[in-house]
Amino acid sequence: MTDPKHAELSTPAGRRTILTTGANSGIGLATVLEAARRGHRSIGTVRSPAKAKTVHRAADEAGVEVETALLDVTDADTGAQIVDEYRPDALVNNAGFSITGAIEDVADDEARFAFETMVLAPMRLARLATPHMRDRGWGRIVNVSSIYGRTSTPLTGWYQGCKHALEGLSDALRMEVARDGIKVVLVEPGGFKTGIWDETEREVAKRAGSRFDPSYERTLAGTRLWEPIMGAPAQCADVIVDVIEGSPRARYLVGVDAQIMGVVERVVPTFVRDRITRLTLGL
Repeated sequence: MTDPKHAELSTPAGRRTILTTGANSGIGLATVLEAARRGHRSIGTVRSPAKAKTVHRAADEAGVEVETALLDVTDADTGAQIVDEYRPDALVNNAGFSITGAIEDVADDEARFAFETMVLAPMRLARLATPHMRDRGWGRIVNVSSIYGRTSTPLTGWYQGCKHALEGLSDALRMEVARDGIKVVLVEPGGFKTGIWDETEREVAKRAGSRFDPSYERTLAGTRLWEPIMGAPAQCADVIVDVIEGSPRARYLVGVDAQIMGVVERVVPTFVRDRITRLTLGL
């Protein structure tokens, strides 16, 4: 029996071309697989042939077909070629990485690369995809942000800065292209079991010798404590593909922790949140 939510996929008009960046692991991999399961043409971008093999292996195990394209999202020329080749109905900007580091511990080059990857690159791809979507009078741009696009905590400020910037730009773009039948949506996950948490371990190791060392260790301890109850990336992928297939809202908080943090951000005074956070991290 066909799920009514996905009934439109029984017709050719319901099959969309979905391009997802950062598709070799975590939420990106789960998204390309979920899109393929629902009958869409699913293309995932990755940075190397080895990562492409990882995607194809996962697709074979899931019994679905996923295409891959090689792309470093900071490479503007290759990004333009890929968007022109596939002309996606839906673009899922997922590529990104964790930065754990106090504001004064992160050098300009590292901060600049983060903004190029998680702010300039997704908005460039959106800008490139928009004319194709406008021509057909339909499109979806899904920007994978974070609960940290709404709130901030110490020691991850540069990552949060990227997500805050992505959210502000997405809000502007949403209104600019609405009359063209293009929906711009922010998906804001909380903690999920992805490779980003392994990156946190490596990031903390890079900061050895900082005056914030004890606070970094507390951050890692908290992450390890929380990890066993983090959600699976498939939960987030399901929301992303629902967004593409449906009539979406502007924002989706995904995960229990994201929901809780969203409420705390709205109702708890700033000075109280600051005090609790500083006590927790020894700041």
